[in-house]
Amino acid sequence: MRILFLGDVMGRSGRTGVATHLPRLRRDWRLDFVIVNGENATNGMGLSGEHAKGLFDAGADCVTLGDHAFDQKDMMQAIGQDLRILRPLNYAKGAPGRGYRVFDAPGGRKVLVAQVLGQVFMKRPFDDPFSALEPVLKAHPPGGMVQAAIVDMHCEATSEKMAMGHYCDGRVSLVVGTHTHVPTADAQILPGGTAYLSDAGMCGDYNSVIGMDKEEPLRRFITGMPKARFNPALGEATLSGVFVETEDRSGLAKSIAMVRVGGRLQEAAP
Repeated sequence: MRILFLGDVMGRSGRTGVATHLPRLRRDWRLDFVIVNGENATNGMGLSGEHAKGLFDAGADCVTLGDHAFDQKDMMQAIGQDLRILRPLNYAKGAPGRGYRVFDAPGGRKVLVAQVLGQVFMKRPFDDPFSALEPVLKAHPPGGMVQAAIVDMHCEATSEKMAMGHYCDGRVSLVVGTHTHVPTADAQILPGGTAYLSDAGMCGDYNSVIGMDKEEPLRRFITGMPKARFNPALGEATLSGVFVETEDRSGLAKSIAMVRVGGRLQEAAP
């Protein structure tokens, strides 16, 4: 199966980039399934139902969220109406929506997508992501009920992301990190056959401070004093993410490649 995962969509720039490039990528790369992390797509803070629809219209099959899952209040309702939107498994108890789902893919195949939040350096004490994910992995062994499985590990620490990669090795097709908005250069297939990337990066304007217009972050770093709110940068977006090809029978990865399309970063593609 040919799978594309796109990192955190950042504001209007990121949404425009996805709408511009994803339909072509879906066609030219013959993609079977596309996951997009959309938790910063609405003004850099959360995702609205309207903007979720725009990501699906562009070609996403699944949209994952993160620690900003419900910053946009209408997501409390939208996530229950559209089961293609996933919030983290280990989010607050009683939160609407769900943290994993099995999706249909071409040829009668099935794809499991799950998202968990890390604990290290995160502002809130979320539940243990490893124990939250374990029953989902046990219920969906690779090459069994599902032909591919993707885990979005949304957190700050690369060490925690790497630990999740090794924890899932041989049990899923791909573990990919999100949240830091900076693409890492460690795409690899782990010994057990799971593809891994510490962070997919963002879909947004890289002439910025992790997607935000530079002026206010620079002021706060230099002076320690806020003056205005953060606003997403509005230049041309680079789509950053990862492409994985999996083997249907085993559910494990055959290849992995970093993806960068458009904008300021040097392009990389499978």
